[in-house]
Amino acid sequence: MTTREAIQKELDSLYNDGVRISESLGKEETSDFYFDYQTWYTKALKSVATLAPDRYAEFRSYYEIDPKRKVIGYGTFVIQDYVKGVAPAGRPEFNTREQAHGCFLNQLSLLHSMNSRVDSVLANIEGELYAEIRDNEIAVAKQLVKISVRAAGALVGVLIEGHLQKVADAHKVKILKKNPTISELNDPLKAASVTDTAAWRKISYLADLRNLCSHKKDVEPTKDQVNELISGAEWLTKNVL
Repeated sequence: MTTREAIQKELDSLYNDGVRISESLGKEETSDFYFDYQTWYTKALKSVATLAPDRYAEFRSYYEIDPKRKVIGYGTFVIQDYVKGVAPAGRPEFNTREQAHGCFLNQLSLLHSMNSRVDSVLANIEGELYAEIRDNEIAVAKQLVKISVRAAGALVGVLIEGHLQKVADAHKVKILKKNPTISELNDPLKAASVTDTAAWRKISYLADLRNLCSHKKDVEPTKDQVNELISGAEWLTKNVL
């Protein structure tokens, strides 16, 4: 099961449980609601915080009593009032169960809308993790260059290849080889207009430096050349996306 499928399964389960609890509340007052809803709310609250942080406060507002509230009535009554058995004084027509049910339906609607957020949230998480890993590898290369310029250059070369492959995948550029080199990735990206001529030339130069580190055993790369390769990798990962 993929991460997306696991999150979707959890959302579906939460929504279906919520519908069941809501239907029970909508029909008649039941003591089970107090326990079932509290368990559901705790789980749902965490999901909303993760997938829709911009709507987190709204989700909570249907349950939590506003500390600034002056009167209890339509528009201010929340589920927590119902759980505590609170009702507007002197208003026998006010149906607390119906009001709580309405708040709950709003929460369910908000939860259901999060289905559209799963892909974008996962993409953001993936992007953040990739950026962190990339920055760590560049930092390691900067330290490694003090010990072995060839090893540092080889490490950065792998990073550049991986980044260009990621760019190709993102733009749906077909790469024929299974394990393409920098040059074999660079040319198709230019042909697909993902990169311009200036970027293509820069990447071509980085490919030459990378080959010097990985293939030309008779010529030792200099520290300056590897530092230039590292700087080029930093430029590439921030500008070719």
